[in-house]
Amino acid sequence: MLQNRQQSYGWISITLHWLMGFMVIGMFLLGVWMTSLDYYSPWYHDAPELHKSIGVLLFFLLLFRWVWRITQVRPVLMGKLWEQQIALLVHRMHYLLLFVIVITGYLIPTAEGVGIELFHLFTLPATFTFSKTEADWIGSIHHYSAWASMGLVTMHAAAALKHHFVDKDHTLLRMLGMSQK
Repeated sequence: MLQNRQQSYGWISITLHWLMGFMVIGMFLLGVWMTSLDYYSPWYHDAPELHKSIGVLLFFLLLFRWVWRITQVRPVLMGKLWEQQIALLVHRMHYLLLFVIVITGYLIPTAEGVGIELFHLFTLPATFTFSKTEADWIGSIHHYSAWASMGLVTMHAAAALKHHFVDKDHTLLRMLGMSQK
């Protein structure tokens, strides 16, 4: 089953969820690590290039996932009404933060009018230029949005584990593509 149903997620939604989840966490860790590198590190130039290339890929996956999400049936949420409302809020906030992160991630390196080289295959052109102050402000938005996103990831994972181990419902199993029986 590729598409979602009222009681379960389809394989496309499940694959996008886990692929993007690992990418977002990996990009966050890469971002934290690369900001600690000094100029003489062999990764000083390569880590940001990898981060930018994966970020562009993540942007296109995010667009596809968002379109997929709005065109698919959303499986019925489990839990109490207040838990369902929080879940919807967290999901919406996560989409918003991810769009902010990838857009600011594009704007930071292109602030001086230089494009982003993608995996050494081609260059994504710069479309805007910014002053140093504006670029720093955009960088701060990117930084704090990434940390906020990790806070939501933590809440999301904790809620999934709570549903599984405390409530003993099928919330986590549905996103693992496992039977609900």
